[in-house]
Amino acid sequence: MATRPLGAQISHMLKDRGVDVIFGIPGVHNQEMYRGIEEAGISHVLARHEQGAGFMADGYARATGQPGVCYVITGPGVCNIMTPMGQAYSDSVPMLVISSCLDETAARRGQLHQMKDQRGAAETVCDWSEEARTAEAAYGLIDRALIEFETMRARPKHIQVPIALLEDTADARWPVNGPPVLESLDMARGASVVAAALVQAKRPLFIFGGGAAVMVSAEVATAVLEKYAAAAFCSYAGRGIVAPDYALNFGSFLARSSSAEVIGSADVVVAVGTGLEEVDLWRTELGHTCPLFRVDIDPEVLSDPQQSTQKILMDAGLFLTDLLSQQGEGGTSEWRAEEVEAAKAKWRAEVDAEYAPIPRIAEALKACLPDGTMIYSDMTQFAYAAKEVWDMDRPGHWHHPYGFGTLGYALPAAVGGQIGRPELPTIAIAGDYGFHYTMQELGVAVELGLPLPIILWDNGKLGAIEASMVSAQIAPNAVIARNPDFCKLAEAFGAASASPQTLDEMQTVVRAAFEATGPTLVYLTPDVLG
Repeated sequence: MATRPLGAQISHMLKDRGVDVIFGIPGVHNQEMYRGIEEAGISHVLARHEQGAGFMADGYARATGQPGVCYVITGPGVCNIMTPMGQAYSDSVPMLVISSCLDETAARRGQLHQMKDQRGAAETVCDWSEEARTAEAAYGLIDRALIEFETMRARPKHIQVPIALLEDTADARWPVNGPPVLESLDMARGASVVAAALVQAKRPLFIFGGGAAVMVSAEVATAVLEKYAAAAFCSYAGRGIVAPDYALNFGSFLARSSSAEVIGSADVVVAVGTGLEEVDLWRTELGHTCPLFRVDIDPEVLSDPQQSTQKILMDAGLFLTDLLSQQGEGGTSEWRAEEVEAAKAKWRAEVDAEYAPIPRIAEALKACLPDGTMIYSDMTQFAYAAKEVWDMDRPGHWHHPYGFGTLGYALPAAVGGQIGRPELPTIAIAGDYGFHYTMQELGVAVELGLPLPIILWDNGKLGAIEASMVSAQIAPNAVIARNPDFCKLAEAFGAASASPQTLDEMQTVVRAAFEATGPTLVYLTPDVLG
């Protein structure tokens, strides 16, 4: 049994547990964690900022379904990655952050990278944050995190290890763990109760969220809808779980205020893998007046104020598969395809009015993307509009900082996603202001030769903030920043760039970017419509 410094053993254990990539930045305080990376056979991606490392890990996790792992230093390293940890917590992304920490802080002040309570600070934005004070504790905490990623709602974890312990020798005594067995609580009864209600319903309605999109195939979800003659909405994160051509698919217009009237006309509502939270609805009440069945793996979601009739603690995939196997099917549905199309046309017109000319540009962009493209977007009006009108043909292929809503997400997350799916297409969509937050990670994409198109939407301002100020009768203030020449900036990093002047030219540039040997910044303004 090999004896090595614990910092090296941690890398070997992670490799043993299936980790192939680590994102991070080395420093004097965490250098022992880097001793074993190459020996263990793990690839390391050097970010330009810990925030970028965290978003890359997030993007990698969303693309692969495997945990994104980061190594960061004491103090500022932990602080810098807290924003990505908060985003991963909000969006249920499996991220494991391992940092160093000072050996003693109570009796000594003025140490390099010292914080008053590093562990406590990290815990404010993640599922849990613990300090390992022995090698055995470090091994146990790593296994706890990895097992919880598979068996519970996936959320980020933070483990910190004192510097002296990282330097101290340790045996490779981590336990031999098999894969956890996932079992549903009272699975048959939960699905049978819902099935009985659906069989009797005339206007059954499903609402699918991001939790369902992670666990369920579009084929299964659509088959359930067809079996019970049900209509469906998807949250933004749940897009793609219902086939776009399903006649009773209301799409991702859940946040449109008048969707509450449609929901109010249903006689049974089944919400699967969705928190029905502010960022899903943008209102306090769902709008239902009928029985509401909630299905989720997280007890906290089931205890929300939406007044559900029955709460089912259960994996979304297991639930829908079992629901599909139940006896009986829906009768004559009172939903009509014409009703669905009329509602969607109304909501589409609202989006066109609010975000012109973005929907038209988004349609042209969608038309030129290769099959199976994974999309990472930032907090930008381009994404806000596209999330409503851009139908996805499969779940889990558009990733956005939905809950925490941080700027700077798209570029580094797309880098992580491309690393996780090296042979498959990935694209980033960012706004001009958000791009400033993490544009240095363009250097990583160049360094790794990633064929990544980066759509940079520049409307010359913080457009959504300006609109909100005007709506609140506030004179727009501090919504315009001086931008660089983004194309020259990209070229200075070694990336390609283009500034298409027409939609046809944009499509040509984007298609070529997927075949390039490095990233391509595609600079767009509203003038692209001519």
